Amino acid sequence: MGSATRSALESARTALSAAKGIDLAAGEQLLAAARTIGSSPQLLNALSNPSANAAGTTALVDTVFSELGAAARGLLQTMVASRWSSGDDLLAGIEEIGIRAIAANAPTDGVIEAELFEFGRAVTSDAELELAIGSKRGTAASKLALVTDLLGSRASAHSRAIAGHLVQQPRGRRIGELVRSAATTAADTAGKGIATVTVAAPLTAAQRSNVAASIASRYGREHVINQIVDPSLIGGVRVQVGDEVTDGSIAARLNDLKLQLAG
Repeated sequence: MGSATRSALESARTALSAAKGIDLAAGEQLLAAARTIGSSPQLLNALSNPSANAAGTTALVDTVFSELGAAARGLLQTMVASRWSSGDDLLAGIEEIGIRAIAANAPTDGVIEAELFEFGRAVTSDAELELAIGSKRGTAASKLALVTDLLGSRASAHSRAIAGHLVQQPRGRRIGELVRSAATTAADTAGKGIATVTVAAPLTAAQRSNVAASIASRYGREHVINQIVDPSLIGGVRVQVGDEVTDGSIAARLNDLKLQLAG
């Protein structure tokens, strides 16, 4: 991420925190604007051109996105008035702010992260479904229909809005990466991280609480816990936070013992 993008993104996050009238609809409008901009190279270039006049780009937003609510349009104007390292960074920035706006209005703490996690697992565990959603040949409408059928009424409108956007505008990312990034953004909006905990049997409430406390102590903030049950671990727990994996499973210990004996 270039320095221009870091500065622009920080300004956008600050503007979001101070904005009035931010709700699910405003977040959805920002994500829709990102799709519109991403589908038009000319518009993307006009809005992200570093030599463009800020007043001109904000006026262009007024013209092209006049149907947006005041909150979403104001945030979009703030973002296009900033300088970004590239057009792709601008798109990523609009997407992030849209997801943060939606996450800030989630009905229950951690619900978006949990629902996106289950959605990602459901898609990546089915090769045909993953191909259908990730294929460049599929239309945005057909992919959105698949997401709607998969999530149905079980998921919140907030998670459906985020997942629907991601499959319509993947920007070269695979579904696993899309979901992880969105869930991480949603958690960060609430000042939390995400930890994927793999265990041989489901954790009890007390065990889950202990694991969560241990992770919070290690990383300095609370983490949303995504649980995977894998009997092959035999016992113990494997914890992944970002790219860092701590494997305390019995299976891992047995494998280490085998390697030591073989050596």
